[in-house]
Amino acid sequence: MFRQIAPRYDLMNHLLSLNIDKYWRWRSVRRLQIQGNSPILDTCTGTGDLALSIKRRAPDVEVFGSDFCNAMLQIANRKTKRFETTSDRVTFLEADSQYLPFEDSRFQCVTVAFGLRNVTSTEKGLLEMTRVCQPGGQVLILEFSRPNIIGLRQIYQFYFSHVLPKIGQLFASNDKSAYQYLPESVGLFPDGQQLADKMQEAGLERVSFTPLTCGVATIYEGWKPS
Repeated sequence: MFRQIAPRYDLMNHLLSLNIDKYWRWRSVRRLQIQGNSPILDTCTGTGDLALSIKRRAPDVEVFGSDFCNAMLQIANRKTKRFETTSDRVTFLEADSQYLPFEDSRFQCVTVAFGLRNVTSTEKGLLEMTRVCQPGGQVLILEFSRPNIIGLRQIYQFYFSHVLPKIGQLFASNDKSAYQYLPESVGLFPDGQQLADKMQEAGLERVSFTPLTCGVATIYEGWKPS
């Protein structure tokens, strides 16, 4: 499914979110507490937008992006090759977020944007993010959530369930109902305090979450104990 929609993935993200997804990623990158030169990992990186944004903010830090869909990574690699030198680029690699190919405590920050809900086991994904994070390091998650404002919640659900799938199928034709999967996956995925609780269960502390755009998306942050 992700392979089929990869060529128009970025276009659809910007179109269906009215370009607000760029602001959500900018807010996420600004929340990262980057210190020193220890590397940073962006899991479920897709076409690499968050990883590349992190690299622009911290050009002296080595940034990795991992994803299980090679077609997405091909686009990410084309983007990073636009950087002038090899040292300015993000390293992208194919990997399952439930079994990351990195040693324990390697990264000062571990991030994921709109990808955790696609991991078969949320718990395993969180445990792996925590495992590869350094003691005292930051785990940051940007994910869709459901607004609680009466009226907006109903409009959001109608758009997600009826309008978005039709637009998605029109502009990014696929035989896997990808844009029907999106609202279904958001509806089933824990958000707010439920996801914060899962982060704590994975071993993170000082967990907090910040709703964005009236709760349409949320930034979650947790810290690995020192």
